Formats: sequence, C-alpha cells, structure tokens
Amino acid sequence: MKHDLFPKFVITSVMLSLVAAICERLGRLHGTFRRDLRLRRINRIRTIQASLQIEGNVLTVEQVTAVLDGKNVLAPARDVQEIRNALAAYDKLDTWKAASVADLLDAHKTLMTGLVDRPGEFRSGSVGIQGGQEILHIAPPAHLVPGLVTALFDYLHSEEMHPLLKSSIFHYEFEFIHPFVDGNGRLGRLWQTLMLQNFNPIFAYIPIENMIRNRQTEYYQALNLANASANSACFVEFILQTIFDSLNETEIHQDTNQVTHQVKLLLKCLRNGSELSSSELLSKLKLKDRVNLRKNYLVPALKAGLIEYTVPESPTSRNQKYRLTVRGEFAMGGK
Repeated sequence: MKHDLFPKFVITSVMLSLVAAICERLGRLHGTFRRDLRLRRINRIRTIQASLQIEGNVLTVEQVTAVLDGKNVLAPARDVQEIRNALAAYDKLDTWKAASVADLLDAHKTLMTGLVDRPGEFRSGSVGIQGGQEILHIAPPAHLVPGLVTALFDYLHSEEMHPLLKSSIFHYEFEFIHPFVDGNGRLGRLWQTLMLQNFNPIFAYIPIENMIRNRQTEYYQALNLANASANSACFVEFILQTIFDSLNETEIHQDTNQVTHQVKLLLKCLRNGSELSSSELLSKLKLKDRVNLRKNYLVPALKAGLIEYTVPESPTSRNQKYRLTVRGEFAMGGK
C-alpha cells in the first residue's frame, strides 16, 4: 500500500494488546449475544444519528426513527436529506464489497445525492481541513486521488494483517486522502463498519459511531496528531480503544434481576428512541421530587450504563436529555 504521501505506520504493543482484548471480548459475546432484527434496527438508527451529528446534523434519535418510519419531521431539509441518504446507504451495506473502489463510489453517491454537485465522483480541486483560523491538513492534490485510492484498495486485497488493524488503518488513510469534496468523514466511518461486519457479524449490532460521537474532540485530535506527526499510530490506537469500549458497553448479562423497579420504569419511558429531559421524565413518571428522580432513577441507571446523556460533554447543560444505551435496550429484553 505504502505511497510516498501516506504517513508512516508501525504496529505498537498498545495496538496488539487492544486487538487481543477485542477478540477476547468478541469471544465472550459470541455465545450470549442476541442477534435480532429489532436490535439491528436500533443500532442502525443510533449509528446514523451519531455519525451525522458529528458532521453537524441536528436530528435526534427519535426524529431519525420517524424518518425511517416514513413520517414527516420538523427539521432543516438538508439534515433530513442526509438522514434519508444514510438510511439508504445502510440498506445497501451488505451488498458492497469492502475492497471495491466502484462500490465505494456508489456508497458516496448514495450518501451524498442531493447534497453535492457530483456525488460518487472524486474531487477535482484542492481541499484543506480547517480548525478555527488554522489549516490542520492539506489533502493530496486532486490529480493524485484516483491513484492513492487504488493503492489503498490494493492494500486491502494484499496486506496480511488482522482485520481490526487493517480497518483502522484504512479509516485513517481514507481521511488523509480526503478523496471527495464532502462526505469523507461519514463514508470513512461507514466503510470501516463494513470491514468490521465482514470480520465478525456481531459488529452489525455495535454502535461504534455512537462512542466516537461521544469522543468527538478526541477523534479529531487523534486525526490531527497523526497528520502533524506523519504517523497514524495514535489514530489507530484511538479507534481500537473505541471499538473495545463499545463492545464493553454492549456486553450484557441476560439476568436483569438487580435492576430496580424505579429504573425499569425509567427505561420504559425512554423506549423507541425517546430522548427526554428531567422535566419530561418527572411528568411521565408522575414524580414531584427532582431529588428522588435523580437519586433513585437517573443516577443508578447512569452508573449501570443503561442510559446516557445526550450532551455528554456537559452533564449539567440546560439542554440535557437522557436516552437508552444499547445495554439499556438489552435490559428491556427487546420489549
């Protein structure tokens, strides 16, 4: 794969440890994980909402669910189009081959139709990644893009390396090339998801992009550090750690007897992609005391990993709401 423009890559002990830990966790999940269509639907909704929120899309999980169900939502037209395109892309995901440039172009066309002038075509001009007033990365010249993408896909065909490492390296190198005028971030994450699902079908049920969204600042820091140091190792380690943490959050024992009655009532309020504020939960649960809500409902559910903040970087935000995690969905028993 290595082209003169590609950053260096060296396998580190941290990477090897994370790969071993992920494989061990996958082995533990193999015998207990419930593969059902409802959970795959939940993961797809969460994945799409999280990936596009990283790109600035404002739709909530509940609104994405409504779009999937063919309902109208009150939101910016471009944001709704992004969601519809992403839903169409994930419907086609199983038909694409991870090592096919033609399929990558088709995926971009599916994701970006109605959003850019030439969806499914490589960029023809120069692009740079800007952070504030600073240029963080200048992508390779446009005339080199087809050759660089071909080299990257040749690597997928030929390189003998663990799929977890290969998919993470691909994710970084794809963002480094930045082959399209727009949509590179969402497509790079989608393509790694495809590679991971090919490695192990369990990944169809793991919303890794939800974890990336919650670590969005660190995600971009890892990308920028890799670009600045001309070494992608820090980004690969970040992605592997995120995969491991996503699996760790998903791992669930089927026994939910230790979930209190109050927490079960809270989880029921948050079914079907609902995102509710403290005030809304007080109303739904018919409670009057915010202290009671926090002490006996929210805190135990948060500590158990059954619910999460919608604004994780600011727990006390006035816009804070709560939603089920994948673990919370499992605790509901698919009901």
